[in-house]
Amino acid sequence: MVNEGNGLQTRKERYILLFAVRRFCRLILTVLLISTIIFLVIRVIPGDPALVIAGIDATESDISAIRIKLGTDRSLPAQYIQWIWGILRFDFGRSMISGQPVSQLILERFPLTLTLALMGMMLSIFIAIPLGVISAVKRWSVWDYFGMVLSQVGMAIPSFWLGILLLLILSVKVKLFPLFGSGTIKHLILPAISLGIARAAVLLRLTRASMLEELSKEYVITARSKGLTERMVNYKHTLKNALLPVVTIAGIQLGYMLGGAIIIEQVFSLPGLGRLFLFGVYQRDFPLIQGGVMFVAFIFSFINFVVDMLYSFLNPKIRIS
Repeated sequence: MVNEGNGLQTRKERYILLFAVRRFCRLILTVLLISTIIFLVIRVIPGDPALVIAGIDATESDISAIRIKLGTDRSLPAQYIQWIWGILRFDFGRSMISGQPVSQLILERFPLTLTLALMGMMLSIFIAIPLGVISAVKRWSVWDYFGMVLSQVGMAIPSFWLGILLLLILSVKVKLFPLFGSGTIKHLILPAISLGIARAAVLLRLTRASMLEELSKEYVITARSKGLTERMVNYKHTLKNALLPVVTIAGIQLGYMLGGAIIIEQVFSLPGLGRLFLFGVYQRDFPLIQGGVMFVAFIFSFINFVVDMLYSFLNPKIRIS
């Protein structure tokens, strides 16, 4: 019996390892594909980046110097090899405006954007999951209608409009929060609310739908027939299974928050990745734009990898797929 138990444990560990290796290989292939697409888009689109950066008054020598600095004077295969080699070393080149390494600029701004995204995600989960569960358990009650109305309003209101409204009320009129800038946790509360409300609306509806689906299954009826309390059936058995799709969508939403905080950071004047990339677009800083898009794509892919691993622990059946 002991040997059989050890064999099952070894087989389980092997399945987990194989699943992790498959998902990691998929992550590498995804990043490679994204990097190739970014490389081709930047270089195949009509127009010479050196001409755009140099301007109409630049001389031919100025344009040639910019091409050398960008590396576009080389052949396309040589540029691609240099681009991939730079990605492997986390080297996206230097900014055309500041002259600093793009990777350094990104890492300086990333903690603020990550903190903002995590705060927005925690807020959305704190609102969505309890309300979604209550709406499903007390279907067609006042709580259910309240949750549905809140989700509709949350999805209908644009994040930037909500941010401006919060600034006018809580920063200009009431003066509870700082109007602009960063440095303290108070500077991030309003942006996190603006960013998290729309995601909370999506997660709320998904939690409610998932809970209703699980409550209609046979194992719930069996649990009730065994004399388990409604609280134990709803929150110990049903909720655990209902959260499986919610975990997946929450991870994807976090990726969208990291990449989609540009407008919110602009509204609240936060020096995060969003404003950095927007500055790169305004200044036609191609290395910064290229490196920024690649970095966000990698973070999004890595979050999906982590979500897949978490999902495999919550639902062991997924490991064989």
